[in-house]
Amino acid sequence: MCERRPRPWWWWAYQPYKWLVVGPVLAISTLVFGGVAVALSPVLSPRRVGALCGAPWARLNARLTPMAVEVVGRSHIDRGRSYVVVSNHQSLYDILLVYGWLGVDFRWVMKAELRRVPGLGAACERLGHIFVDRSSPRAALVTLETARRRIAEGASVLFFPEGTRSLDGTLGAFKRGAFRMALDLGLPILPMTIIGTRKILPPGSRDLRPGRAKLVIHPPIETAGWSADRLPELIERAREAIARH
Repeated sequence: MCERRPRPWWWWAYQPYKWLVVGPVLAISTLVFGGVAVALSPVLSPRRVGALCGAPWARLNARLTPMAVEVVGRSHIDRGRSYVVVSNHQSLYDILLVYGWLGVDFRWVMKAELRRVPGLGAACERLGHIFVDRSSPRAALVTLETARRRIAEGASVLFFPEGTRSLDGTLGAFKRGAFRMALDLGLPILPMTIIGTRKILPPGSRDLRPGRAKLVIHPPIETAGWSADRLPELIERAREAIARH
């Protein structure tokens, strides 16, 4: 359900800009950058194509909104390691924030519906991002096996463990898949907190507004030595780190 937000004086002036500039540029840039990504994918690595197409696409549209971005805790990332990255999910603008400013070679675990977005779906598929099919337990297992292969190739894998965007801004319960994978592969969990994107574009709303977003990267949680029976403890530890901000 779309939330009703108070409208400041500048809201009326922003509406023509939103519909005549931000919306068309987002659509056209998605098609253009997506097409270039598809064209480059046979000759360049997914890491290189993501740097050439994904990050510039995200930064262009974020700055056009405009969305001011602050990143905290980048020093917690070791470029030589793979992670299972987990984050809260507030808005579609989370995609621009993470893709544009995380600075890690990762494969997104995303909803299967995004495969149908013109430009974006084809590019994500060629770049090796992972579409979640929740139609059956077997389909979910195939998703996790695909993610394991991406990690074996040297990439990190990013999950929104809530499974969907928070409708009221509160942090929902976490699903187990990301954490089970981290234990199975002995990979560290990298928790992140996304702040501010919900005020820019709430879930289920077209009430886009300029604003500020913050990406807080927390210290990794090592999983070596953790057993499967401690999985709830691992989930709660990551959730507490994200909720703290």
